[in-house]
Amino acid sequence: MTPEREMLRHMVATIAYRGGKAIRGAPEGFGSVSVGEGSRSAVEILAHIGDLFDWARALADGEHRWAESTDLDWDTQVERFYSGLSEVDTRIASEEPLGREAPVRGENYFKAEVERGRVGRDQDPPVFEFD
Repeated sequence: MTPEREMLRHMVATIAYRGGKAIRGAPEGFGSVSVGEGSRSAVEILAHIGDLFDWARALADGEHRWAESTDLDWDTQVERFYSGLSEVDTRIASEEPLGREAPVRGENYFKAEVERGRVGRDQDPPVFEFD
């Protein structure tokens, strides 16, 4: 397996860990929580993440296919989150060529110059990249 694919698999595993931490043990009704009027609820955000992983899987197969989930059941979306991660990881781990590859070097984001409020194109260059 190439170092690029190893890095992608590591990123998927990181999302599984961090996402799992955020949704593990969510109290009853958490899916309907939102930060304010007009913002997505927790289950809508989780459904969107599932949509992104469906899209990533399609891109890996060389297809550009987007669909939005309409099922807003929390437990269904939690399962979809993990199954989407698993499908993407399995696809990356396969011998099949990826349909959309763009190499990005790994980086220690802890050392990155991240500044609250700076969210435009004026980002600092990487501080510590690795292969």
